[in-house]
Amino acid sequence: MVTQLDYPQIIQQILRDYAEYYTQGGVSVKTLFDESQHSYMLLDIGWYDDKYIHNAPIHLEIINDKIWVQNDDTEEGVATDLIDAGIGKEHIVLGFKPPEVRPYTEFAAA
Repeated sequence: MVTQLDYPQIIQQILRDYAEYYTQGGVSVKTLFDESQHSYMLLDIGWYDDKYIHNAPIHLEIINDKIWVQNDDTEEGVATDLIDAGIGKEHIVLGFKPPEVRPYTEFAAA
């Protein structure tokens, strides 16, 4: 059974998997983990052809014992990975959705 104590390890492993999979060309993909503030990010940084890339495609936070998806630029959605790891939808908040819309998603409102 997944507990809230497992959230940081699950999040970190998911982000490491993304970093390993998405590294391409001159753009490096870095994981940034701030455990004291419960904030976890995936960062793309570097040059792709003649364009400089500095982007945070995934940003997750643990707030009030729930995982908040603050940003998600993935195709399938990082929430799907969280669910596959055993985290219930009622423990995931789509923070990038407006508060008035969240109650109509299949995830937690806050």
